[in-house]
Amino acid sequence: MRPNDHPVILLVEDNRDDELLTVRALKACHVKNQLVVARDGVEAIDQLLDATKPLPRLVLLDLKLPRVDGLEVLRRVRAEARTRLVPVVVLTSSDETSDIQRSYELGANSYIRKPVDFDQFAHAVRDLGLYWLLINEPPPLRTGVGP
Repeated sequence: MRPNDHPVILLVEDNRDDELLTVRALKACHVKNQLVVARDGVEAIDQLLDATKPLPRLVLLDLKLPRVDGLEVLRRVRAEARTRLVPVVVLTSSDETSDIQRSYELGANSYIRKPVDFDQFAHAVRDLGLYWLLINEPPPLRTGVGP
């Protein structure tokens, strides 16, 4: 399999340290999927709604983002027929009940609070990869636009 044959993971993360930890954790777990990083909500929306780009197999979405927050990204993703079924895992440091509630109301598939410890973080990312990329059977994703 060529590197580009692996489905894309979209990481939406503005914190460079958390981005590097995620990359390290994915590599340590031998996840071979291509990782695309959006560093704010506008980049994430542009990446997801651009019909010329492949849909990711999984979105790892932080909530506290510049320009457009993660909840608005999630709202926009779920409002579009093309992206409605893309699995979105909120991966954030927020443990606010309102953020958890709102994320699920807007259609998040899962909500995971980032562990502070790297080993715990690596295990969480490994488990995410194992479940969402290997075990879970994804819905057929739309490649075009329209209903």
